[in-house]
Amino acid sequence: MSDHGDDARGWVLLLAQLPASPSSPRVTVWRRARSAGAIGVQNGAWVLPDGEPHVRFLTGLAAYVREHGGTAFAFRTTSATGLEDDEIVARFRSDRAKEYAELTERGEELLAELAKETDRSNFTFAELEENEQDLDRLSGWLEKITVRDFFSDERAKDAAALLERCRHALETFTAEVLRAEGVASEGNERP
Repeated sequence: MSDHGDDARGWVLLLAQLPASPSSPRVTVWRRARSAGAIGVQNGAWVLPDGEPHVRFLTGLAAYVREHGGTAFAFRTTSATGLEDDEIVARFRSDRAKEYAELTERGEELLAELAKETDRSNFTFAELEENEQDLDRLSGWLEKITVRDFFSDERAKDAAALLERCRHALETFTAEVLRAEGVASEGNERP
């Protein structure tokens, strides 16, 4: 039992060890763990906040490790002092901050691309499709980040606001494309 009372956070911990060769099972474990939002606390040790979906996920990952000739154990646990909780939460936030920063960079690039093509009056369906695909990728990426953002802060709100700016800019660009291609008349409202 820990000394930090009811404020203790629970964790699900996976301890996994795989043979050095072939490397593909280790890469698969790494990719799956990262995709779920897990952080590596040591070589072969992954942690997620406690909860049934995370227990099922790490238990399944442990089975995958064993199927590929490794050893793996999944545990529900709490930290001994509570100090570890703060460090683990900080690492989760750091990982998400990096993802939000990259998403922000890509969102700003989309806004710049739309502004550049507007300045050039390059209102074509091909350009519209390309920018729609970029926005769809950003939207899907934000959804993935949000799912694994267990300790969210302002970055989540900022990313959602940026995506909304991108949507609005694309709507404006779409209206110009429709006008340029003769699909919408000057008097029609924008979509």
